Amino acid sequence: MVYFEVKQSCKVYLLSLFLALQSLLAVSQVSTAGVARAGDVQVSLVTIYPGSNLYEIYGHTELRVTDSLSDTYYNYGLFDFNAPHFVYRFVAGHTDYMCGGLPGYVALREYMGSGRKVVEQVLNLTADQARQVRQLLALNCLPQNATYRYKFLSDNCATRPRDIIERVLGKSLHYHIAAGEKQETYRDIMSHYNGNYPWEAFGIDLALGLSADTVISYRQKLFIPMHLMSAVASATVDRPGGGQEPLVTATRVLNPGSDQGTVLPPTPWWATPLALAVLLLAAVCYATWRDLRRGRLSRLCDSVLFLAYGLAGCIVYFLIFVSTHESTSPNLDGLWLHPFYLLPAVMVWVPRWRKPLLWLHGAMLVEMAVFMIVAPFLPQHFNIAFYPLMLVIVLRSFNYVMLNRNNASQ
Repeated sequence: MVYFEVKQSCKVYLLSLFLALQSLLAVSQVSTAGVARAGDVQVSLVTIYPGSNLYEIYGHTELRVTDSLSDTYYNYGLFDFNAPHFVYRFVAGHTDYMCGGLPGYVALREYMGSGRKVVEQVLNLTADQARQVRQLLALNCLPQNATYRYKFLSDNCATRPRDIIERVLGKSLHYHIAAGEKQETYRDIMSHYNGNYPWEAFGIDLALGLSADTVISYRQKLFIPMHLMSAVASATVDRPGGGQEPLVTATRVLNPGSDQGTVLPPTPWWATPLALAVLLLAAVCYATWRDLRRGRLSRLCDSVLFLAYGLAGCIVYFLIFVSTHESTSPNLDGLWLHPFYLLPAVMVWVPRWRKPLLWLHGAMLVEMAVFMIVAPFLPQHFNIAFYPLMLVIVLRSFNYVMLNRNNASQ
């Protein structure tokens, strides 16, 4: 939705140089009389429909500014995969994105090559308002201003153009909410776009906590480019002489394509998180039945399982307690998936820890059973694939308690 990859350091340097020169030129155009007539400036909202890559499935937004001298697309989704510690910084929420202006033929080339639909909405701005938008964008692209701290839900490629439009129009801008507008949460909206990407949905449901399930306002929904496009299409502006006019004066398709974008077909059922979680549960059921029949614990099975769960829990707790990403804390997933599973992964190999491990498994068995009962009534959504994974813990803890219950009195 907000990604535009710059893959090599030399490209980053050249892009930065171009943006700096372009921004300085734009600022000089705004401040120097006679360079471009005010009436020549036109501002458009450009929406790129969803693409096939994970970072494209929510679409993308840019602002287009044209005048007698230039045609520039302003993009708030520039980033560099090769930046130092990019992956760690992204997970930790220290994600810096950039604003940049690119010539129209460069900006559209990628989308045209991938077949993504591109729609332009020409905004109904006065000459002064159009100049003000151009100036704000040019200033944002200056090297000292271009980098900003990206937030997936509240500060991204769609919200930044929205904020500029609102800043210029002020109270004269009116969004028109349709009758019967559905109440939705951030998670509801994202689920609509990641329907063909169940692993993406699985990860989002694991990472985002309670606040992602809070009903949001109409304006907050505009963090998604397609929602912003729809809101702008029905919006109106007040005019000094009285009355209202549509915010959009013309809508053009810059590149034809499907309204669904170029998203991939649905993931086969056998490759979904739910299918694999059920398969794991079936394997654990067999291992547990075999252990109970033999009267002997498969320590390797428990060690591998709890190690995997514990490492996954470390990631969840990192997002909860360390990451500055929005909506990752508080997160009730931390009640069933936590780092404490690392304890039974190690303790199972130490004979003298058998009794404390028995009590630990008993506590985990009760905790997980209670959590599974109350989970449907909690104010946070839990992915359906989580429940087979929870049952895995229930089975292995039950298995350990049954095989070692006589040790409690020793």
